[in-house]
Amino acid sequence: MLVKVVLLIDIRKEQSVKYKKILENSEITVFVANDFSAALNIMNSFEPDLILISDSIKLDMKKTIEQIRVLTYNTRPAVVILSKSNHIQDKIDYLDSGADDFLSEPINQEEFKARISAHLRRNFENCFSEKTLLFNSKITLKMIKRAINENNKWAMLLIDIDNLEFYKEIYGELAADKLLQTYSAIIKSSIDNTDYLGQFSDNDFIVITSVEKSEKIANYLIYAFNTVISKFYSEADAQRGYIFLRGDDEAGDKVNLVSTNIGIISNQYKKYSDVKQVMNSLMSTHKLAKYKEGSSYVMERPKISGENAVEEKKENKNILIVEPDEALSILLEATALMQGYNVKVVNEFGDLYMAIQDYNPAVIILDAGNSQTLKGLEICRKLKYEMPDLNANIIFTTTLHDKEMVLNAGADLYLPKPYELSVMFGWIKKFNDNYNE
Repeated sequence: MLVKVVLLIDIRKEQSVKYKKILENSEITVFVANDFSAALNIMNSFEPDLILISDSIKLDMKKTIEQIRVLTYNTRPAVVILSKSNHIQDKIDYLDSGADDFLSEPINQEEFKARISAHLRRNFENCFSEKTLLFNSKITLKMIKRAINENNKWAMLLIDIDNLEFYKEIYGELAADKLLQTYSAIIKSSIDNTDYLGQFSDNDFIVITSVEKSEKIANYLIYAFNTVISKFYSEADAQRGYIFLRGDDEAGDKVNLVSTNIGIISNQYKKYSDVKQVMNSLMSTHKLAKYKEGSSYVMERPKISGENAVEEKKENKNILIVEPDEALSILLEATALMQGYNVKVVNEFGDLYMAIQDYNPAVIILDAGNSQTLKGLEICRKLKYEMPDLNANIIFTTTLHDKEMVLNAGADLYLPKPYELSVMFGWIKKFNDNYNE
């Protein structure tokens, strides 16, 4: 279940209780902060979807709004001002500072609820997958973070469809989309309104549920998936149990029918402190499930670890990610791990050189950095022209739309933001294959 989070910053105790009572229900949780320090802790832990700020707080409101916008740049909550003032200039000043709405007190209760609901609705409107109508990775990562910080017992399932790309190659994109939509409907039918279901990438689902239900859900999904999957193949392919790939480069190759792999972790025996730690454990457990033939699940158990359980190939599959955007770096890292790469993430440019010496990456994903200084361009030049022994390919990501400048700095690939993950990992595979030839 998606529970929306509202943060109210207000020093007035009676008004805080009143607004909390008006808004809070089974679908909305309201946190109240009586000072900005407490508000920052809530913003960091729960990434609220909407922030209500009363001008009763003893701070410069315009600077406070601007500061909140900077601190919540990646999550972009709606910001609504509550004020005793009804002066038009106050409204203009606050809206220009970054607020989304201005409400003059006293406020009609029904109008107040309707406005907040409208802002929350708009905040989620662009966060759906077009194919499955499930929430995308932005919301899913936020829900994982909230589960970690709520201190309740939980279990998470990472679910995918193996060999879907090969299926798409033979049967086409429409058939693959239908398969994905059917499986998402099956997963949805396996959970109830206390659980959360979202997508992590085009072919990966995340379920957040209780520890008690997690294995039951996994067993049901494997049974249901195996029951319906033959309907998505021709009779000959279904009976044969595999398909032939087309094309001169892959003539004679055969690929197993699609299967589902599920990794399960929980906080029953192991404490998790951040999203990255959760995703690493999910990836490791899911990876073990993929080594089994056909559909299967693996659950993280006490005193059992899936990490390093399978010997890696000797080829260099090391990827170094230099990305200051935490949400994007987590998404890149997790997707790379799912595709079998080894990953190291660096959030500061100053740590890059040491990481290269210790890690020996085959591919470096390098962000341009601050749009004013473009520190990444300077780093890229040093890597290419002052480190002749560095054989890694550099994928340079940036919002700067100047392809010639980036390539002249020594990058092997210019990839403007925003980019599709499928495009990014297509180039990673190409560069990694070239490195290991």
